[in-house]
Amino acid sequence: MLKTIGKIALAAMVGFLLVNMLFGGKGDKDADIPLLLNEGALVVDTRTPGEYSNGHVKGAINIPYDRIAGTIDQHETDKSKSIIVYCRSGSRSAHAKRSLIAAGYTNTVDAGSIGNMQKQIQK
Repeated sequence: MLKTIGKIALAAMVGFLLVNMLFGGKGDKDADIPLLLNEGALVVDTRTPGEYSNGHVKGAINIPYDRIAGTIDQHETDKSKSIIVYCRSGSRSAHAKRSLIAAGYTNTVDAGSIGNMQKQIQK
C-alpha cells in the first residue's frame, strides 16, 4: 500500500514539474527582456548555487531568492537600474522580484523560468 502511494506521489510530482516547465514560468509577459539586456540590465539567477553551477544563462550572477534583498547592493546600488531575475520554474523569481521591490528597486523584471529566459535571449 505504501509503495503504491509513493509511486502515485512521485508520478504527481513529475507531472507537475513537466507541466510547469512546458507551460509555466513566463514571468512578466510584457517585459522586453532583449531590450533590457541591450541596455545593460543585471541578470540574476535566483536558484541555489548547486543549480547555478549545473548551468545558467551567460552573464547571470547567482543570488538565491531568499538572500537577494540583503545582498543585491553588493552588485547593484542604483535602485533604478533594470534587474532581471529568473529561476527554475518562476516561483522563486517571483519571490525575488517582490523582495527587490520591497527593498526599493524600481525596475525589476521577473523572466520566470530559465527556459523562458533562454528563449528571450534568442529573440
